[in-house]
Amino acid sequence: MARDIRGFEDPPAAVLAEAAAAFGLLASSARLHIVWALSQGESDVSGLAERVGGALPAVSQHLTKLKLAGLVRARREGRRQVYFVDDPDVVTVVRLMVGQLAERAARPAGLSARRGLGG
Repeated sequence: MARDIRGFEDPPAAVLAEAAAAFGLLASSARLHIVWALSQGESDVSGLAERVGGALPAVSQHLTKLKLAGLVRARREGRRQVYFVDDPDVVTVVRLMVGQLAERAARPAGLSARRGLGG
């Protein structure tokens, strides 16, 4: 593995590929909204569809993709599936990114431009 000037090792190619796949799934605003909603608490598909404003079949398909990627899990409660994000690191990343962008959007226009991209 290669090291940068501070001595950190580059992650293995397989790890980078897995991260890219996860970020690729979260590149969909609908899936990102679903993960954001689930980071606030668990929900069934109908509750998620109502919250994110999506059609039930579309939200169900997004959840299937997120489950296959290991970003979301589900458990059965009677006749319904309850979805949740079981990885605190995924929750942290989503909350950080969305929270930072929401704060940036709330700032007066001139303030963001003067401070640059680092916010």
